[in-house]
Parts: sequence; C-alpha cells; structure tokens
Amino acid sequence: MARRLLAEFVGTGLLVTVVVGSGIAAAQLSPDDVGVQLLENSIATAFGLAVLILLFGPVSGAHFNPVVSAADWLLGRRAGTGMAGGHMLAYTVAQVSGGFAGALLANVMFDRQVWEISTKERVTTGHLVGEVVATAGLVAVIFALARTGRAGLSAAAVGAYIGAAYWFTSSTSFANPAVTVGRIFSDTFAGIAPGSVSGFIGAQLVGAFIGLALVIALYPDVQQSADEAVVPHDIPTPNNGK
Repeated sequence: MARRLLAEFVGTGLLVTVVVGSGIAAAQLSPDDVGVQLLENSIATAFGLAVLILLFGPVSGAHFNPVVSAADWLLGRRAGTGMAGGHMLAYTVAQVSGGFAGALLANVMFDRQVWEISTKERVTTGHLVGEVVATAGLVAVIFALARTGRAGLSAAAVGAYIGAAYWFTSSTSFANPAVTVGRIFSDTFAGIAPGSVSGFIGAQLVGAFIGLALVIALYPDVQQSADEAVVPHDIPTPNNGK
C-alpha cells in the first residue's frame, strides 16, 4: 500500500506540475495570444498525463483523481471488486497532497514565489456545466475501457480525452478535485481562485455520478471490472485485503 500511495502522490504531483508549469511557460512564450497559450497548455497536459499513466499505472492504477478512486470504490461495492473504503480515502489524501506539492514545484522551477494564491475567478454557470461534462466523460471513458478489456489503451485514451476537453468545455476540463485544489497555489494562467474551488468540485462530483450512470446503463456488469481502472494493477479490495 505504501508503494501505491507514493505512486499516487508523485503521479498527481507531477500532473499538476505539468498543468501549471506548461501554463506558465505558455504565458511567457505567447504573452499576447490566449488561444496559443491554451494550445500549448493542452498539448503538454495530454502528453504528460499519458506518460504518467504509463509510469505509475502498474503500481497504483494511476487514478491521480479522487473522483476516479471514489467511483472505483462505489462501483465495486456490491461485487466485492474495486477499492476498499479506507484505501480510497488514503488515495484521496495522497492525491490532494501531491497536487499541492506539484503546484509549489512548478512555482519554484519558473522562479516564482513558492507560496502564492491564485486570483483567477472561474465560476460561471457555463464553467460549472463544463466541469460536469468533462468529469462525466472522463469517468465514462475510464470504466468503459476497463469493462471492455481495453484498459491498456487508457494512457492514450485518457490523455487524448483531457487534451480535447481543454477545448470543447468552457472550464478547460479540470475534472479532478486534487488538481483543482493544487491549482489554487499558483497565481498564473492555470490557477483558480479559492472562491471558485467548491463550485468546481461540486460539479465534478455530479459529473462523476452521471458518468457512472452512463457506464452502468451501457455495460450493466461493469462492476466486475472495477479493479481494472485506470490501468490493471494489484489493488487492495474488500475481498483480498491487500
């Protein structure tokens, strides 16, 4: 379990470093073109996320996201698959802590103040709807791949989905409470003000439930493969007690 938590901490931290760091770099390289900034940010995030899934997936499943861990636990409760509740909570703590550390690392690399709080307000009705859509799609993709025996494609598919969702959602697809919290601590292109965080996380939770409902409707036996998400790994479940 210690190895799994380390993988989730470092993986989530590096994901936030990729998101925030590429956002800072984009603002420096293309200061007068927000569209190009978003393109640079989204490409780096898509590729970075795919690589992190390949690196850490065999150890922890590469959740890097509390809603994915919660969905895994919730989906597998009846079938005795998926995560045990205590392990899901431990994953969440590791992920949120990693997101915080990742933002600080990005600040240090780009010679910014190590500790800063974003002033970028993001909450509008459209942004919240965008987060619902982004998170629902992410959860649906992950568990559909697990159910159909294609979890090995998760690195490419999840990276591609998040890269695309930067553009087709108004919120630029945070879709992750740990990343959302981490981005509070960098007052940059990728930041989010503390006052916007609760709305984003609430929308992400709603989106996760919608994504799960869609997967269950499409694949009624999806709970049997809950422990294959995001990448097949030896996950602690209620039945195996590992």
